[in-house]
Amino acid sequence: MPDFADFDRRRYRAVDVATGYDSWAPTYEQTVLDDMDLALLERLHRPPWDQVRRAADLGCGTGRTAAWLRERSPATIDGIDLSEGMLARARVRGIHASLTHGDVRATGLPGGSYDLVIACLIDEHLPDLTPLYAEARRLAAPGGVFVSVSYHPGWQLAELTESAIDGTWIAAKPKWAHLRGHPFTMASVWV
Repeated sequence: MPDFADFDRRRYRAVDVATGYDSWAPTYEQTVLDDMDLALLERLHRPPWDQVRRAADLGCGTGRTAAWLRERSPATIDGIDLSEGMLARARVRGIHASLTHGDVRATGLPGGSYDLVIACLIDEHLPDLTPLYAEARRLAAPGGVFVSVSYHPGWQLAELTESAIDGTWIAAKPKWAHLRGHPFTMASVWV
């Protein structure tokens, strides 16, 4: 399994995420390639971007994702980021309806309000993804979509399949009838 030293050829001093991104903010746009995230968003079939009306941009950074979304959607976009330096860049863009300095795991944004919750290139900074997923679920309106672009060096996704609660489950556990169609488990194969 690769670790940070495998990629750190410059021997940078390690700092906390907010400090690092505050320092990186002035040159971030020149160093992050669109192929890392925006090109992947372009390849997705869901959601129908032009139908997004309200979006929560978790880890909004300089507003790159919001700018990409704005070209495809009339959405009202609320952003949150841990770095004041990145938020200052996003404010200059003027795309977000609101920008909040805070943690993506507990945003304080209104629950059940967003038809799109999006997080690009942030999960590698979190020690545990459970709070991020829980917060994304809390923010999503009924029928909402969570889109995550993640950095995952070392493995390539070969296959993904999932199960949902169906008649077989309900026959075994009748109290689950109200959960019919709810995703339950998934299997992924990485090579």
